[in-house]
Amino acid sequence: MTTFVLDQLMAAAQRLVNSATRVVCFSGAGLSAESGVPTFRDAQADGGALWVKFDPMMLASPRGFERDPEAVVEWYNWRRRAVAEARPNAAHRALAAARSIVNVTQNVDDLLERAGAVDVIHLHGSIAVDHCEHRCGCVEAIDLKNPLPLRPCPNCGPRGRMRPGVVWFGESLPDDAWMAAEYACRSSDVLLVVGTSAVVYPAAGLIGLARMSGARIIVINTQSSDASALADVELIGPAGEIMPGLLS
Repeated sequence: MTTFVLDQLMAAAQRLVNSATRVVCFSGAGLSAESGVPTFRDAQADGGALWVKFDPMMLASPRGFERDPEAVVEWYNWRRRAVAEARPNAAHRALAAARSIVNVTQNVDDLLERAGAVDVIHLHGSIAVDHCEHRCGCVEAIDLKNPLPLRPCPNCGPRGRMRPGVVWFGESLPDDAWMAAEYACRSSDVLLVVGTSAVVYPAAGLIGLARMSGARIIVINTQSSDASALADVELIGPAGEIMPGLLS
């Protein structure tokens, strides 16, 4: 693709954003990958020989937690320390600076918040909290640099253990986050789809929902994805390079 074509696509995307009254960003792992945060499967592979031996489904499922809770918590604590060392990149900062944008993210890190974003909907939960496995209501904030080991729930005692506050395979998305995300996407004029393969459902269904509700779709990714067919404009490249210019 020539520089001229890329410039034309960027100009078209900028016109859509500038003419919109409600812009929503739906982001995935690619948004934080440039900050050095491993994607889910990269984290399983790059964490060392220990994690390669584990089935990813066993590291992120209720069944895996029941079978080997210490290993699951230890893996998530390794990921937490990686997130603690990461810094928001230019894409995070551009989104945070555009204060009117609602951020709907599949990411469980806190880089958007650290960049200064104030309206963030975490569809898949947050790695920065633990909650009781029995959902008794106990939730504890976690120091990502010094995460806590496996431990009993302060409310339930030995009958319940604290687990990472993320959505595991086979679990439903949080009702409040899902309803907020649906409303945001349905009422958007422009939906920015940033750094997601758009294959994880039900979250990926928000793109089609926005399109059916009349939103224009701008896809930003390093390669074509399942969202490409829904795009009014597709910008191929790193989000950290594209987003500052798009939202300037």
